[in-house]
Order: sequence, then C-alpha cells, then structure tokens
Amino acid sequence: MADLVLCSRNRSDRLLDDPPLLPLSTTVTIAETPRLLLRQLGKSDAAFIYRLVNTEGWLKNIGDRNVHSVENAEAYIERTAIASYKANGFGLWMVESKDNHEPMGICGLIRRPGLEDVDIGFAFMPGFHGKGFAIEAAAATVQQAARVGLRKLVAITLPANKPSVNLLLRLRFRFEKTMTLPGETVPLNLYSLDIKS
Repeated sequence: MADLVLCSRNRSDRLLDDPPLLPLSTTVTIAETPRLLLRQLGKSDAAFIYRLVNTEGWLKNIGDRNVHSVENAEAYIERTAIASYKANGFGLWMVESKDNHEPMGICGLIRRPGLEDVDIGFAFMPGFHGKGFAIEAAAATVQQAARVGLRKLVAITLPANKPSVNLLLRLRFRFEKTMTLPGETVPLNLYSLDIKS
C-alpha cells in the first residue's frame, strides 16, 4: 500500500497579490501518497464535482444524482461530503495531483443506509483511468480507515464494473454476496475487507 502522511494545509494563507491558482478556501488534507493528495471537499469544488458526476462512467456505474448545474453540485457536496465530515469525521475526499493540485476524482469513506459497515467509494475522471491513481487513493483510504479505528470496510459495485471489481480484489477485498440497497432494485456485489490496525 502507498505510504500515507497525515497533515493539514491552509490555502488561505497566501499573499493577496498572488494569482489565485486554486479556489481561496481552507482545506484539510487527509492523506498524502507519492503522487496524490486526498483532502476534504468544499463548495469551491462544485464545478469539478458537476463534471465528475455527469461523466458516462459515473452515470453508468453509480447513477444519476440529479446534479445538473454547479449550484446543484454545491448542494450535493453540502448534503453528502460536508454532512458526513460533521456526522462521522470522514466522508468522500477530493483526490488531486500532488504536483499541480489538479482535481482527478474522489475517494473516501461513506456510511450508507443498508450497510452495516462503512463503505469505500471512488470515482475518477476518464483521463485518469488506467494509471494507478484509483488504487493509490483507495489504499490511502484503507489506511485512513484503520487510523480512525474502523476494523472492517465494505464496498459495493455493479457486477459488470470490472475495473472497480479488480481494484477491490487487488486491495484484498473479498466477495461476500449479491444484494440490493434499501429502496433500490439494481443488484450489487458486496465486498469486504478486515482491517489490521
């Protein structure tokens, strides 16, 4: 698994005359790997989230989340990621390049109705597929789960989503069963991983 460094960063401490390379906001870095930073999402990430949740891969494998504008994306971030940070101390995190802070995708921990254990979730923009970024971010997320005291993680995916299935198997998740979430009709494969602290 990737080396993990926990740290925090305040992006609002730059000089006001400096050009705004990134949205002016305070963010907390959750994990650092050789190539990536995982940080909390904020409303300033809405334009990226709007693009991500409307990619063909997201719509096919995760589904339409009714995020059809940047304003919808701000509300989505508030009711999912930010609400989870407040309630659980974790949630979905932005994955960005360590070199240039380019947003690549999201990865993190989710308390989901219908699952007894915390779920790992991940999604990346198509340009970052097949380069090892997802497994690097997911491995860091598993390490973070251990740090916050979780003993088990689960993951759900469509059986036909072979890239996600392969990633989970590489992380040593094991298939448990096929299931459906409450209020849903789509069968999902459930995988689990016992975490060693």
